[in-house]
Amino acid sequence: MNKKLFIETLGCAMNERDSAHIIAELREKESYCLTDNPREADLILINTCSVREKPEKKLFSEIGQYAKLKKSNAKIGVCGCTASHLGDTILKRSKAVDFVLGARNVSKIAQIIHKERVAWVDIDYDDSAYVFSQNSNSTLKGMINISIGCDKQCTYCIVPHTRGNEISIPAQLILDEARKMVENGTKEILLLGQNVNNYGRRFSSEHRAINFTQLLNEISQINGLERIRFTSPHPLHMDDDFIAEFARNPKICKAIHMPLQSGSNVILQKMKRGYTKEWFLNRVEKMRSLIPDLSIGTDIIVGFPTESEEDFLDTLDVLEKVRFDTLYSFIYSPRPHTQAQKWLEMDKNIELVEEEVAKSRLAHLKNRHKEILVEENAKQLGKIHKILFESFDETNALFEGRSDTNKLVRVQSKSDLIGKFYDVKIHQVKGAQLLGEIVKH
Repeated sequence: MNKKLFIETLGCAMNERDSAHIIAELREKESYCLTDNPREADLILINTCSVREKPEKKLFSEIGQYAKLKKSNAKIGVCGCTASHLGDTILKRSKAVDFVLGARNVSKIAQIIHKERVAWVDIDYDDSAYVFSQNSNSTLKGMINISIGCDKQCTYCIVPHTRGNEISIPAQLILDEARKMVENGTKEILLLGQNVNNYGRRFSSEHRAINFTQLLNEISQINGLERIRFTSPHPLHMDDDFIAEFARNPKICKAIHMPLQSGSNVILQKMKRGYTKEWFLNRVEKMRSLIPDLSIGTDIIVGFPTESEEDFLDTLDVLEKVRFDTLYSFIYSPRPHTQAQKWLEMDKNIELVEEEVAKSRLAHLKNRHKEILVEENAKQLGKIHKILFESFDETNALFEGRSDTNKLVRVQSKSDLIGKFYDVKIHQVKGAQLLGEIVKH
């Protein structure tokens, strides 16, 4: 009988992709099959995220829960970013954990499961040319890593400490993986990287010169591939050549995530983001001049150390000018191994934003964004979008899919729509929901 694997994935799309690699590797090399019941699993894995609020507390709480319900001979492994920065500490704090595997060491999963009480967390390990086992299941949408690690030194971010220096994955491996996915029925591919549009800056072996714009062009030439998305690009690397390719290439979805973090130049400099408010707005204006219906999402941190009311108003000003389609917003919280935390430890005179002030700013930001969404969604009435249908909501008996601009649209239909493209006319807006009907041609 096959051994059973249960895996809990926390955090971002990079972690989701790492989990997919782990599942495929263990299925092919160790004959594991996936289960959604940890009680019957022979191996329980927690793929962790360090960006989450209080990640250590969350991790040890999860370990404790799984230790209580697991089979007597089952193993527990901790993977991902929190594994990278805590390493042996996890083993010391919890005897229930059998091994710890860092985010930069995913390709070693089939080896470490046979070890006892070890932590492999080398952030300099290079598996950029490693060919992972493939998931043979047909998927409508697929994800491909195009780089690993991060060279940026954003002062609030722990990722460089958990995923190491940035290395681009050889273009041929990316193209080969994309072709295999398409042959298996994938119609949309999401390209992943910490700074995805910095692709090509560094390879670990001899490689032809290629940048992100050229990679997008080459991937788009794969027959049968309908859509390309990517995350997350860095505003600093959005040059005119990239914007031109983004605008003109019909396979590249006209939705982009641009992490702003702050609208204040003072705070952006302290965050070491490398761009100004004016550069960010210039890139938005350039793209929207070529793509009027462009959808833009962002990340914003409020309450970064020393953030003043004027700094926050600068952030609100960008929100008003750009009118983001999606917004992920957070109150700043210190992370280990980051420059901002070191400042706070070394200089007690650094002015922290009071918790209630930060909460008030976050609420203000979110509420205004909700108002903007209502205003913008009202403009969708009567518009026609080409929708790739992905799922069926059984509770409401509605098929769900996304437009090229990443808008979630829901439709009633007696026929199965999943996996197909249809033009849909929006006839009703309920808050952030868009409801439509298929256009008969």
